[in-house]
Amino acid sequence: MNWIDFMARTTRDSFPPGEHEDAAHLHRVLPSQLDREPQHFQLDEVAYDDRRTMRAWEDFLTCGREIKTDTLVRRTIQDSWSRSASGGIDANGTEAPVCGDDSEIERLTLANAELLSAARRPFSTIGRMLDGTGAMLVLADQDGVMIDAVGDRKILHDGRDINLAIGGKWNEDAVGTNGIGTALWTGEPVVVHAAEHFCAGIKSWTCAGAPIRDPFDGSIMGVVDLSGHPSIFKPHNVALVMATAREIEKILDDNQKDERSRLLEAFINLAPRYEGADGLMILNERGRIVYSNNVSRRLMEEIALSPFEDGEILPELDIKRIERAYGALDGAARPGLDLHLNQLALDDGRRGMALVFPAAGKGRKSSAPVAFPAPSRLARPAGGPNIVGQSPALLEAVDQALSVAASPATTSLLIEGETGVGKELFARLVHEGGGASAKGAFVALNCGAVTKELFGSELFGHAAGAYTGASREGRAGVFEQAEGGTLSLDEIGEMPLDIQPFLLRVLEERVVRRIGEARNRPVNVRLIASTNRDLRAESDAGRFRRDLYYRISAVSIRVPALRDRAEDVPLLVDHFNRRFAGSAGCDPLMFSGAALDCLMAYRWPGNVRELRNLVDRLHVLARTRHIDVGDLPPEIQSPSTLTPPSPGCGTVGDSAVPCLASFADAEREALRQALSAEEGNLSRVARRLGISRPTLYRKLHQYGISRQFV
Repeated sequence: MNWIDFMARTTRDSFPPGEHEDAAHLHRVLPSQLDREPQHFQLDEVAYDDRRTMRAWEDFLTCGREIKTDTLVRRTIQDSWSRSASGGIDANGTEAPVCGDDSEIERLTLANAELLSAARRPFSTIGRMLDGTGAMLVLADQDGVMIDAVGDRKILHDGRDINLAIGGKWNEDAVGTNGIGTALWTGEPVVVHAAEHFCAGIKSWTCAGAPIRDPFDGSIMGVVDLSGHPSIFKPHNVALVMATAREIEKILDDNQKDERSRLLEAFINLAPRYEGADGLMILNERGRIVYSNNVSRRLMEEIALSPFEDGEILPELDIKRIERAYGALDGAARPGLDLHLNQLALDDGRRGMALVFPAAGKGRKSSAPVAFPAPSRLARPAGGPNIVGQSPALLEAVDQALSVAASPATTSLLIEGETGVGKELFARLVHEGGGASAKGAFVALNCGAVTKELFGSELFGHAAGAYTGASREGRAGVFEQAEGGTLSLDEIGEMPLDIQPFLLRVLEERVVRRIGEARNRPVNVRLIASTNRDLRAESDAGRFRRDLYYRISAVSIRVPALRDRAEDVPLLVDHFNRRFAGSAGCDPLMFSGAALDCLMAYRWPGNVRELRNLVDRLHVLARTRHIDVGDLPPEIQSPSTLTPPSPGCGTVGDSAVPCLASFADAEREALRQALSAEEGNLSRVARRLGISRPTLYRKLHQYGISRQFV
């Protein structure tokens, strides 16, 4: 039994047997349906019948476009036929139009990156299940243009005959009644089966579409559609696409919430201090207002540069236009509006902006960041990044970083370590400790946050008008942006294999060539790559180029996990405690000796990032300023999470401690422990490990871990 039949059998109704149709009649319209037996079944409010539906369609086209009231054609289909005819759609059409060339597809991929990212996991799962079923799952954007498709290979091939493939335009204005376009028009899930299609050339297909709505404002972002030849039809196919659409919407919602909280955290950590009476507005990189407090309608309209109606969803703003209108980050402002702008940068490359409106009479705030008291013993040179600790393992790694920084050669460096250990701080330490490189820019790129299609443009830049959607002035890649300074490539193990040879060429020849440009541009950049993977094992497995691995790992630094330097935990607690207290304008928390003992004994699968998040959480949720064991999360109080007595394999109490042979093993074990501690709740697991939900999904898929394993 194939997967479609299994889904149908679980919930199907009984359908009356059909009668044979007139083959000669079908031949006039649908030659490809000659071998298909007629179908009769209940579809929404009326019973579907191929012959009668076809006759109603012919009557509609030849008799003044009026549908008899006694026809068995559903009202949804009747209305769509009327729109199609009024819009001038050719009823004899055989295929959908195509939106453009490869450059247009690349532009669509960039414009729909958020939707494609959210659909990646459900499409990957369902795509494997559809193999051999004669069905394909389609993702279309808000204009009905297909941007992804998975499923049975034969049906994917057949779909190209009617341009049911990436780039095909399937809204009603382009091809009349169909599952994608009609779902977009109605805003509701819809099934369009066989003869119900408006164009004759696609009546040999059946499709069920469901719209995907943006959790932010409820607008339609795209459509999920299940398509195939009529033999796959079951009325309950629509349940699959509805469930898939809801899953994508859930992922979009989680991603948007994660972005909002991270932008708020970035503002708290980096922006000037402000008081509760100040107005605050935080925008994401799309210009959406993800947070607003004490901002009047007048100020909102001033920033929007255009009025908006009562009850209207908050407008999307243009960040670049705001910078031009009110000044960049130098404190300049438009006359009559006291406003301070702060750029917010996230570690995955996304950005945002914080707008602070000082309360009346306070005047403009200083743009200098808040200075937080630091512990007395820091493993860093004066003026460098806050690498807090005094353990021998940490100090050895810091000494290695300083030695690399002092080297006159721009030697590539590989920083290895588990998620959350602070690899970027070491990259900044090398940058700021270097004589020449410290005078240049420090540019960071998270390879795990860049789509495959955009890697070349991000790394090497593009010429003016190199592809549709490219800037008219051209754009420098991160190598050129880091000229004379340091380029930090985080999660380099996520870089696609077909991009790696080009990176190797740049490192060997010290020149880059922008996409769409013939001339070489010399670059003088120190490359610092970081990873939480075992790249040697990845290269042995063929997932990372061996020559590139040896090129970037000529010098490597291993940042120790927090469980391997437990003596640094009190210093880190003190550091983050003072830091959060300073940002909140309150006294630091007081930790009891027993509480610190628990913190030092805990294994910290999320490392320093998890510890930072815990201190932040205690500042928000603690009932008093005194923290005891009972105020700590249950997993930290539990003896099963105690650090083993030696760095090797062993046991703690009755619990076996696994032997970890590589970073990959350590990361896999950290994921398993966090899943177990949080009972499979992925939101809490992501917060516990200090990573985003999309990153968590990718890691679980990478290691083949299911949340149900506990």
